[in-house]
Amino acid sequence: MSLISLLIALAAERYLSSSAWQFSTLYQRYMALIKRTKLLADFKNSTVQSYAVIFIPVIACYFLLEQIDNALLYLIASTLILIVCFGCMKTRDAYKSYLVSALKGELTSCELQQLQLQQDKNIASMGFGQTMVWLNYRYFIAVMLFFVLFGPAGALFYRLLTTVNECANDQETSEVNKADESVETNENALDNKSRQEVCQNNQQLLFWVDWLPVRLVAFGYMFVGHFSKAMPVWLENLFEFEKPPSKVLIAVAQMSEDFMVDAGDCTAEPCLLVKLAKRTLLLFLVIIAVLILTGILS
Repeated sequence: MSLISLLIALAAERYLSSSAWQFSTLYQRYMALIKRTKLLADFKNSTVQSYAVIFIPVIACYFLLEQIDNALLYLIASTLILIVCFGCMKTRDAYKSYLVSALKGELTSCELQQLQLQQDKNIASMGFGQTMVWLNYRYFIAVMLFFVLFGPAGALFYRLLTTVNECANDQETSEVNKADESVETNENALDNKSRQEVCQNNQQLLFWVDWLPVRLVAFGYMFVGHFSKAMPVWLENLFEFEKPPSKVLIAVAQMSEDFMVDAGDCTAEPCLLVKLAKRTLLLFLVIIAVLILTGILS
């Protein structure tokens, strides 16, 4: 049943361009509901609030799905959850816009789109093709793995955790009251300090959640790419506990592809890396299908 959900979700996600199907839209509504109802007002800007935002819907999803006895209804519900978790239309649009600008020779526009995408996703500065490799892992392959291993609730957990991390820099600060500016400034300083601690805790949790999947996916890149060139890099980072997961995956992906392109061609590297990412996604889909069909996974 997981395989059917995966195939339907991957096929449907590309054609559901409505914002209603985008995870970011639903997350914003969810956060607006929490603020409006003051559900977590006692834990403002705390790690407790951050984890509650993640685990409340995950636990609710798990127990609600457990109540469904009908196999068809369970398939429909789990597939819809997976489609929403896959939703990343803005990233796909950004990739298309980048290529259009690059083909027109609008290099400044390319740089601005690359910078905007990295700021929106709260990721480190890197090449556009490298950004696509990382986002392909985060929005598709990792979600697939968590869905197959832990069910719809697992996919929802991972996507919520990454979205909370992405939105960490977008939280609005309270407006400064001119009549009591000094008090407001102190409160803002405390809020900012608490917010930074929450961000660090979220990033640390996400680091360990990504640690093993990133190395598995990096092996997949190596398998579908230049195996002998990428193997030393993969082994070098296999037991690395300090380097960010994104750098580990990108380092292996870079070595898994041969880049014989013109220096002025800013479309070649992104296109090559995106094709490599698609081959890796297909590899994991095939592996998951084999494991499910042989009964190793359910």
